[in-house]
Amino acid sequence: MGESVLVNRDRFVSSLDKKLVDPFKELSKKTRVPKSRLLDEAIEDLLKKYEKKGG
Repeated sequence: MGESVLVNRDRFVSSLDKKLVDPFKELSKKTRVPKSRLLDEAIEDLLKKYEKKGG
C-alpha cells in the first residue's frame, strides 16, 4: 500500500504531554473536528499571540 499524497498539508512528527492526549481526543470526537484541524487552529492562535508580542 502506497503512502497518501498530501497536497495542502505537510506531515510532521511531534509529541504531546500525556495529560493532554485524552482531552484532545475527546474534543475532536465531541466537536467532530479532525485533530489535524484543531492543531491548525491552535498553532494559528499561538503564532498570532507571539506576533503581537513582537516575536
